[in-house]
Amino acid sequence: MATLILCSESDDASVNLRDSLMKISEWGPEEVFTHGRLVRNLISDVHILSIEKIHINADSIDRVHEKEVDCVIDEVLVLSRHVSSTNTPAITLHAIGLPGIYPLGLPGKSGGINGKLVPPSPRFALFYREMVKEARKEKLDEHFDLTLEATHHGPVLETPTLYIEVGSTELDWNREDALNVWARVICSVLGLDGSPPLGIWNGKGDVMIGLGGGHYAPRHKAILENGNIWLGHILAGYSLDFDVSNRIIGGKSPILWQDSIISAIDSTKQAFPGGNIFVHLDRKSFKGWQRDEIKNFLAEIGVLIRRGKEIYQE
Repeated sequence: MATLILCSESDDASVNLRDSLMKISEWGPEEVFTHGRLVRNLISDVHILSIEKIHINADSIDRVHEKEVDCVIDEVLVLSRHVSSTNTPAITLHAIGLPGIYPLGLPGKSGGINGKLVPPSPRFALFYREMVKEARKEKLDEHFDLTLEATHHGPVLETPTLYIEVGSTELDWNREDALNVWARVICSVLGLDGSPPLGIWNGKGDVMIGLGGGHYAPRHKAILENGNIWLGHILAGYSLDFDVSNRIIGGKSPILWQDSIISAIDSTKQAFPGGNIFVHLDRKSFKGWQRDEIKNFLAEIGVLIRRGKEIYQE
């Protein structure tokens, strides 16, 4: 089983992250395939694949790589720039997919397929905690927002996937201190420095799905910093559509917010077989009747809601 690290030559930050990682770890000679340029780590079973197209449109690159290279990929890490409307400097990461976007099944504006979620990497929570710890050592929190994001954009893959990003402007994409933080964290977590790999799912553990709040999920990420748990998808409030007028789709009447929650649960279960899946609500981001509907629905399908203080006690 190998981890595939995907770099897009069309993304400056992606290239910079790749180069920083390669400088502090040992790699074999470049191999050229029809789908991209490959280097293999000399210590751990990790591949870096560089492609020309932008990564959000690299649908099925996991299966293409397996066929071309004759290997099995069990995780994809995508190196990427981060862009925001406010240009806020950020070191961030997130799972991918298009929850709550309709009509279902159509191509998304930023890659992906409307309504389809990609399983999240089981290392999501660990990568976040390690990034925060390493960045604070370097006092990067004085400039960057150390954060995570709700699930969004493409590509469409079958393998558990995580986006690893630096942003939000060209100056930030070239910040060596931020690039080096991610390089050190990736080396440590994947065992590229000769240490044992970290964050390997062994079939047991509590796995959180975050529901509600804004795109940068402040209440959910506070739980991750203080609770020793695994993380699946985070659905921002905009992915949970309670508008009855939007429910008629193709002659059917799905309940859109329920659709999004089911997709997040099913996708997370794929990444964490045997896991104890539970939901954490950003309670203040919902109206009272919305909270009640979510609680009733989750009770019907047998998924627990847990509050922060319950998680911290473990």
